[in-house]
Amino acid sequence: MTRELPGCGGSGYWQQRADVVVIGTGVAGLVSALAAHRRGRKVLVLSKIGDTATFYAQGGIAVVLPETDDSVDAHVADTLAAGAGLCDPDAVRSIVADGYRAVAELVDDGARFDEASPGRWALTREGGHSRRRIIHAGGDATGAEVQRALDQAAARLDIRRHHVALEVLHDGAAVTGVLVLNEDGLGIVHAPSVILATGGLGHLYSATTNPEGSTGDGVALAMWAGLPVSDLEFIQFHPTMLFDGQGSGRRPLITEAVRGEGAILIDSQGNSVTDGVHPMGDLAPRDVVAAAIDARMTATGDPCVYLDARGIVGFEPRFPTVTAACHAAGIDPTRQPIPVVPGAHYSCGGVVTDVSGRTELAGLFAAGEVARTGMHGANRLASNSLLEGLVVGGRAGKLAAAHSTDSGPRRATAPEPAARRALPRADLQRAMSRHASVVRAGAGLQRLADELDEATTRGLRSRADFEDVALTTTAVAVAAAALARTESRGCHHRSDFPETDPALARSLVPAVACC
Repeated sequence: MTRELPGCGGSGYWQQRADVVVIGTGVAGLVSALAAHRRGRKVLVLSKIGDTATFYAQGGIAVVLPETDDSVDAHVADTLAAGAGLCDPDAVRSIVADGYRAVAELVDDGARFDEASPGRWALTREGGHSRRRIIHAGGDATGAEVQRALDQAAARLDIRRHHVALEVLHDGAAVTGVLVLNEDGLGIVHAPSVILATGGLGHLYSATTNPEGSTGDGVALAMWAGLPVSDLEFIQFHPTMLFDGQGSGRRPLITEAVRGEGAILIDSQGNSVTDGVHPMGDLAPRDVVAAAIDARMTATGDPCVYLDARGIVGFEPRFPTVTAACHAAGIDPTRQPIPVVPGAHYSCGGVVTDVSGRTELAGLFAAGEVARTGMHGANRLASNSLLEGLVVGGRAGKLAAAHSTDSGPRRATAPEPAARRALPRADLQRAMSRHASVVRAGAGLQRLADELDEATTRGLRSRADFEDVALTTTAVAVAAAALARTESRGCHHRSDFPETDPALARSLVPAVACC
């Protein structure tokens, strides 16, 4: 049970104080919370649900290891190539170069990775990488191991489950706290530092690889606070989401590492899907492979293509998670090709930050998928996501701790909960899936924008209400960004503008009336 603090006003809100509030319990959230806690700060972690995208991450962590044939320069080059001209090279280098240190710290927290021989991590390769530099755990359960280790290390933290952050409170110049909804009703956490680590926005779409809580919360919270978001048109569709006849909700992912170990993409006639599309073939960057699959499905009229992994020796022990998902769908991946389709997977953009998670609002930080650091540009390189969460999460936690010390305690003013616009979720997901999927066109995007404009106001009486308004706010920004980018680049494909426009080799901040 929460309680009202003396001297905080008799508003009827429950009230708490903290030095640092972290919103989210995935890799970026827990790493940042631990970093702030280790600097002696009082940290409060808010979580809507127990599920995180980190837990479902299969592939691994891209990291340059010492005493290998890899290098920071090579990893940077691969990341820049995947980002299609929109990565910030300095940001990429900063994060990649700090990767091994961040992974070593994670190991100190108890994470264990698969070994090729005693004391030597096993490495695999994924799409867009020129080297084997992906470390993994449990075969294809890296995220589950990362989450396990961080949950264990975070056992000492004050983590509040079923707490929904409704609004970042500020005085116009700096953060003062967070408006929160829990089972006791509305409350305020007074705090000088807040870290958004809310994950992605996959549930803008009917089917996604994301857990149910990935509803664009952090993007919406930042926009309502008046902060810029960028690169939201670049939503990465993972090429190989399991096609099992179920049309909506979170769907199983078939990790890219399956192709890294030799699986090939074929259509229903057994023809290669990527032959002649890209020099790296099935290991081309995700946007290229997803677009090739979409084009083949359009040409054949088939509902899916197939990933043929029958040539991989020892498939089941190497990919136990994939094997279990296939068996649940009635597929034996050692005997038959796996049916797959592109699925909404990662946002490449988000809240504009620097490489340490700082936003334009003093005391507000963002880390992980919700943040746009300049690392990913127009397309995420496989397994760079956990890397970024580790590096930027740790940096954000340290800076948030320092800011709280310098700022001292803050007192937030009790606000009236805002009524915001929301489209019914099923209607929004159908519109986004129809008009803003792997391939878009101006006419469809305009119809999407018009449908979103019909959203009606809704009070925030529940988590579902909040998520619907967050999805609507985020969808409006995605539609505006996709309309403004009149070219095809990275994972943004416009059928009416199929070429890349050199004049648009820059990030865009959509101008939207969101509040």
